Amino acid sequence: MSHPAPYLMGLADEITRQLHLLAEHVAVLPPHQATQVIAHIINPDAGLLDSVTGLVSVSSTVARVQAERGVLPAEVALALGRATNDLDAVGGDLDEHRDTLRRFGAQPATGAAKPPAPAPLVVRRRR
Repeated sequence: MSHPAPYLMGLADEITRQLHLLAEHVAVLPPHQATQVIAHIINPDAGLLDSVTGLVSVSSTVARVQAERGVLPAEVALALGRATNDLDAVGGDLDEHRDTLRRFGAQPATGAAKPPAPAPLVVRRRR
């Protein structure tokens, strides 16, 4: 049986390259289009953020098993577990804003409309 690792390493490299490309494009998109893409990225049903969180979660589970077998240091498994929890928390923080992003992303672009007034960014976290 052939080993899928080389294929999967190439796949991971290609996905990483595509993510960098996506970030570069989002950075220069007009605001309306950027909002549409951002809303798509954090879509809870089929979004990129949820997929990345799932991948890190699977990696955490595999790393835990490998740590229990003595293949990996326990710190690696614990760090991946924390990363999974952190990504899940980020998704939770964004939940309340998904409808807003979808609404703004679905609005037709208008060149003559006055943009909303800038608002100071104040981070308030509910815990």
